[in-house]
Amino acid sequence: MTPLLQVRDVAKFYGPRVGCRDVSFDLYPGEVMGIVGESGSGKSTLLGCLAGHLAPDAGEVIFDTAVDGPRDTLMMSEPERRMLGRTDWAFVHQHARDGLRMGVSAGGNVGERLMAVGARHYGEIRSSAIDWLGRVEIAEDRVDDRPTAFSGGMQQRLQIARNLVTGPRLVFMDEPTGGLDVSVQARLLDLLRGLVREMGLSAIIVTHDLAVVRLLADRLMVMKDGHVVETGLTDQVLDDPQHGYTQLLVSSVLQV
Repeated sequence: MTPLLQVRDVAKFYGPRVGCRDVSFDLYPGEVMGIVGESGSGKSTLLGCLAGHLAPDAGEVIFDTAVDGPRDTLMMSEPERRMLGRTDWAFVHQHARDGLRMGVSAGGNVGERLMAVGARHYGEIRSSAIDWLGRVEIAEDRVDDRPTAFSGGMQQRLQIARNLVTGPRLVFMDEPTGGLDVSVQARLLDLLRGLVREMGLSAIIVTHDLAVVRLLADRLMVMKDGHVVETGLTDQVLDDPQHGYTQLLVSSVLQV
């Protein structure tokens, strides 16, 4: 099977400080990769490099495009990367406000993503938006409400609907349950797990919460000081950590 994403020796530096360095892995279709580590470990820097939000100083990020086959996304033109971000890729931000247009209705937020890939029929766009709001547990009668009228958990579910409505092949998630109450986190995790399985999503999830990766991720990568210190199947890494740093994470000695 051809990897959907091939990451080769990706590095990012902030002056003398290492953001991430020599990171390599393959992600296969339908696979979810979790990335964990304490604050400052490099996990968010790595995610930004992979998703095109940051320019790496070295490495390759090769995506198996539907049309042209594997291509190094770092060598794409800016219009090509923007198109990739509207079609095959999606990005779920930790703070839903960063991924939504707060002055546009809930239905409009979902509909904009559809229009970005060519949808033009208003009735079909609205119908799809209502369907997806239902799939993320937002009532149909809220379709014309703006996100400012929603709770934090509802805003995050709306952001997920906006991102998944076009059926992206790869989803990047940055602390998708961060900052939410425990009960809201649990509902959101159940929702995400169901959608990942139903849609066969490939995803890369950055989080400090080991419960999130245990529930959602097939494989796990542990980062410290910009380097990957351990990787493997999620249950294997969490139940039998080999690296001392991973052992500290699992035992909750470190505050992540």
